[in-house]
Amino acid sequence: MIHSASTSLSAARSDAIAAALNPSAPRVSGNASDRIHLDMPAALRASLQQVPEIRPEVVERARALAADPAYPSAEVIGKISAAIVNSPDLSEEPS
Repeated sequence: MIHSASTSLSAARSDAIAAALNPSAPRVSGNASDRIHLDMPAALRASLQQVPEIRPEVVERARALAADPAYPSAEVIGKISAAIVNSPDLSEEPS
């Protein structure tokens, strides 16, 4: 059984409370992959510019799927149909 007063949970809770009370304070995480740097929009833009606008492998896969008479599967079509039938009719709700 894990007790709620364990040190790791207690430390995480203390960090969360401190961050909530002082939103301008830098947040520190134990794992570098858990961090996000919102002060780097230029780096994000540069990364996006490196991604090609048209990806030939994705276009080829789309063509193959469009030519496949079994795509989408009957199971997928059934699930989508059920979701549509079971969704509320928003035109009937009062505005």
